[in-house]
Amino acid sequence: MGIYDVSGGRLGPGGITRRGLMGTAAGMAAVLAGPAFAAPRRLAPSDRVNVAVIGAGGQGAANMTKLTGQNIVATADVDYDHVLHALVDKTGWISPARQPLKEAYDKAARFTDYRKMFDAQKDIDAVVIATPDHHHAVAARWAMERGYHVYVQKPLTYSIDEARKLLSLAQANPSLVTQMGNQGHSGDDGRRVVELIRGGAIGPVREVHVWTNRPVWPQGIARPAAVAAPGSLDWQTWLGPADVNWGYHPDYAAFNWRGWLPFGSGALGDMGAHLIDFPVWALEPGLPTKVETRHSRWAGNASLWDTKRPAELTSYPLASITRYEFGHAKGGPLRLTWYDGGLLPPTPPGFPTNLKISGDGGVLFVGAKGMLMHETYGEKPVLIGEGLDEKAKKIPQSLPRIQGGISGHEMNWIRAIRGEEKISCPFEYAAKLDETMILGVVALRADQPIEYDGAAGRVTNIADANQYLTRNYRKGWEL
Repeated sequence: MGIYDVSGGRLGPGGITRRGLMGTAAGMAAVLAGPAFAAPRRLAPSDRVNVAVIGAGGQGAANMTKLTGQNIVATADVDYDHVLHALVDKTGWISPARQPLKEAYDKAARFTDYRKMFDAQKDIDAVVIATPDHHHAVAARWAMERGYHVYVQKPLTYSIDEARKLLSLAQANPSLVTQMGNQGHSGDDGRRVVELIRGGAIGPVREVHVWTNRPVWPQGIARPAAVAAPGSLDWQTWLGPADVNWGYHPDYAAFNWRGWLPFGSGALGDMGAHLIDFPVWALEPGLPTKVETRHSRWAGNASLWDTKRPAELTSYPLASITRYEFGHAKGGPLRLTWYDGGLLPPTPPGFPTNLKISGDGGVLFVGAKGMLMHETYGEKPVLIGEGLDEKAKKIPQSLPRIQGGISGHEMNWIRAIRGEEKISCPFEYAAKLDETMILGVVALRADQPIEYDGAAGRVTNIADANQYLTRNYRKGWEL
């Protein structure tokens, strides 16, 4: 039987069980320690890539739908009922777009714990990681050390320390093809935005505004009382590296984890990799030198007027404004301001009255000779200023276009593995973008402006804030 049994509404017993040395304590210790770097299998353009996925439902299913032309050899997920519901509705109907993925998943080996998958499944070439944020770096490290190419959903990591470690791993083994899942980086519109800004379409840029409609999940609330977890969910494996003793609640899994400090990175971590990407890419500002976050109250305060931080930080504040200052930007000092929770930037002088700032999210570059605004993922760029459209026509294309654009981000990774196309958003770039946006979370948790030495990777003005650059791990899930 395959892994799906639609008639019963539950997943069948397919897949494989723990094998070999995992049956001993010594075996588990060996797996947790991880091997030295293994060399990836050499692939030709005609080869199909053997892909495993960690987090096979939700966003993982969306990613894997693009990869059904490859060999999907294994899945790892803590709740296969959730995976089933990502593919098949309650009546048993499956969309034609998801049918090939269901068939591929039916044939793939199935695991609950990806550590066991790494031990037992020896034919993997590449791994898609679409878990909650707190698993990203741990899963990626174990995959990379085994010589597997990795595609990691955004944000690349939960912490800055993790971003730097994954960057070091990528640099130590350049034969591994790495990609962060910010698909707008592969879009034609976003690449044109970068060309226009670099080509001087709006003159020197010293100010950028970035906003999102997130959160669209519970946030700014106290931790709820634990309830019984669904029978299909392995809650302890879901907690994984998170060093908290929280019981299950549906406000955490399978989507709402984004708003809770032990598991997600809030609105900034969720959407920063999409929106902050284009200013960082186009303007090459380096790492921020100063970051300050203003926000609504932390959850758990006794009174609306009580501004004191609660003893336990549980969920992120409902709304925040983060100001980044880049003192070493390539084109001169730059200020970038981030808005979430439905907040929007002020209307700048010269902004047309017939043009609206969309509440759905976007970026506004303010230049010396005009402005450029685009939607989330770099789409639908608009130049604001007299004669700028004509000026833009003279700025040549300088960046390669990715086959399939935004929708081709996953297959770009596959083609890069086979040596057919240059990778779109490798860790060499993604880790620095990740560090930039996560510094906003550090400033939020510090609750005061931080000054940052990017070369040293340290907060220089508040020693205590450096604790937020890293994290604690549950035993058995260390990075």
